[in-house]
Amino acid sequence: MKNVLTKFIYSIAILLVFYSCQEDYLQESTTGILIGKVVASDTNIPLANVKIETSPVSTTVFTDENGDFTIDQISVAEYSVKAELKGYTTLFKPAVIYQDRKTNIVFELKTAKGSVKPPSKPVLISPSSNEVLKGIVTTFKWSVENPSESELTYTLKLYNDKDSNVEIYDKLTQNSFTHENLKLGVKYFWQIIVDDSHNTPVQSEVSSFQVYSAPKNNRYFYTKNIDGNFAIFSSDESNTTEFQLTSEKVNSFRPKKNPTANKVAYLQTSGSYTDLYTMDTDGTNKQKITSNVKPGGFNLNELSFSWPANSNKIYFPSFNKLYSISSNGQDLTLVYQTPDNSFISEVDVNIEYNTIALKTNNANGYDIAIYCIDLKGKFLFNVLTNVKGASSGLHLSNDATKILYSLDDQGAQNMEYRRIDSNIYLFDKATNKHTKISSDKEKGTNDLDPRFSPNEASVIFTNTSNDNRSAKNIYTKETNTATKTRVLKYFNAFMPEWI
Repeated sequence: MKNVLTKFIYSIAILLVFYSCQEDYLQESTTGILIGKVVASDTNIPLANVKIETSPVSTTVFTDENGDFTIDQISVAEYSVKAELKGYTTLFKPAVIYQDRKTNIVFELKTAKGSVKPPSKPVLISPSSNEVLKGIVTTFKWSVENPSESELTYTLKLYNDKDSNVEIYDKLTQNSFTHENLKLGVKYFWQIIVDDSHNTPVQSEVSSFQVYSAPKNNRYFYTKNIDGNFAIFSSDESNTTEFQLTSEKVNSFRPKKNPTANKVAYLQTSGSYTDLYTMDTDGTNKQKITSNVKPGGFNLNELSFSWPANSNKIYFPSFNKLYSISSNGQDLTLVYQTPDNSFISEVDVNIEYNTIALKTNNANGYDIAIYCIDLKGKFLFNVLTNVKGASSGLHLSNDATKILYSLDDQGAQNMEYRRIDSNIYLFDKATNKHTKISSDKEKGTNDLDPRFSPNEASVIFTNTSNDNRSAKNIYTKETNTATKTRVLKYFNAFMPEWI
């Protein structure tokens, strides 16, 4: 009986062991994971919505926006994996699935021949054929039809008739490109090449244009508003040689020419900063002058500086301080600080007669004061104090005995800095008399930013409606108040300089 019981227990134990082994075997995984990525063979850009199938058949999946796909719990076996997308050649790749492991494959699909229509031949728009540009800045524009809505890139090739250099600007994604440093007096040839990465690149015809030889002896300089940015121009007496000196892509304004250096200084804004620059009278050789200390005040459009004819120093305001700096950007010097911390907005300097004229105001542009100091900052005499309203334009005569300025006779003070009746005045130090020159001004307009002519027999200035929105035009008139004839010089222009 004991032997029988022992045999029975032994048999039960063997059965339990066998059953346990069977259960472990049944629970063992017989699947793996297939992962992969699909990209375009020519650009390596991931392709989305690619259909992924296997043979033997398993789960069908599609790639995501990153070109990735995953098939979970695919049976252990050898497969042929197919990647299929409209417009591309279908591709097969082998894959072996191992138990509890990931198998990774990558597809590089080629564009199917004839599946993507090429872009059209580029049509060159501007500069137009044989156009003569009156400036060293131009924006190339062209058009292309894109029937397949492919991602296009452009290459601009630019040749000239002076040398063998070829300027190449590639990987352009817009159908325009601005060139800011063309050569004066040069004939150019240009061509556009468009590439959709699927077909052979398509070339445009070749077009040509000429850059005007800049007049270097223009005596009038002024600012214009072009598409919201200020650009500087020069012209002659008859306005037949107007030439754009700075690009409308940046904000440049308030030109001042130094006849001795034969250069033009001006203000230019980049982001939130404004700096002094100089350039040659044909718009070349632009150089930034200021760096750590920059021109500043209550309103940059109301800010002015001075570059005396017989000096290499440029004088500029920075809030309550007046600085001088060499025209090469060296030797920054603090010249003067207002005793009441009022802002300096305008300055004019006469080196020969040891005189600096200043216009100061509060942070809102009002509480105007105009007075003169010497080159060491010592007070000399007052021109204007205790007046209401806005003022603009400040110019010393050659002998520093007369000062030209404008003042709003209505004394308006408002958040928009709007003037109602701004007139030009001439102050005579000898008589302490202020003479109104704007006797012939139309009602509802303002005379602003007056400057003497080189012989001081006339003044040049800006006139505009007092609505603070209308166009501005530049006029001249004789300083003799009995002469009521003002002459329109330049349309849609302001901040004049006549030298």
